[in-house]
This record gives sequence, structure tokens and C-alpha cells, in this order.
Amino acid sequence: MDKRYYTYIILTENDTLYCGYTDDVEKRFQAHLEGKGAKYTRANKPVKVVYKKEFPSKSEAMKEEARIKKLSHKDKIQLLTNSEK
Repeated sequence: MDKRYYTYIILTENDTLYCGYTDDVEKRFQAHLEGKGAKYTRANKPVKVVYKKEFPSKSEAMKEEARIKKLSHKDKIQLLTNSEK
């Protein structure tokens, strides 16, 4: 079985969005909840994963993460809205 990678966005308690990539979204989210995920999510408590997109390679997931991180908050909200349809 080929390894899959994901770009994900987490909603935090203060309504900010954190974007990252991983090969296991649930495990990574759990790490964020335990304060072991990222400095940002230690300061901004994660609430839930609001976006997840699968990629066949780590580099593709990382490129998508970089693209999303450059978006404005408004554009990120638009991305979430469009992904729900």
C-alpha cells in the first residue's frame, strides 16, 4: 500500500486557522491537542480539523500547505466553504 499524505487545516479556540501536512491526520491532531504538534497550536488551542486533502506524495502535500499558508484568512475561509460542497 502506498503511503498517503494530507494537507489539513485546524480551527482553534480563538477562530484562527492552522495549516499543516502529515501522513496521519488523526494522529497529528492528537499531537496538537497534547501540545506536541506545533508552537502555534500550543498557544492557540485546537478545536477540530476543518479541512483535509489527500496527496500521493509528501512534496505535493507540502506544496499545498505552502500555498494555503500564503492565503489571506478570508481566502482560507473561502477554501473551506468550497471544500464542503
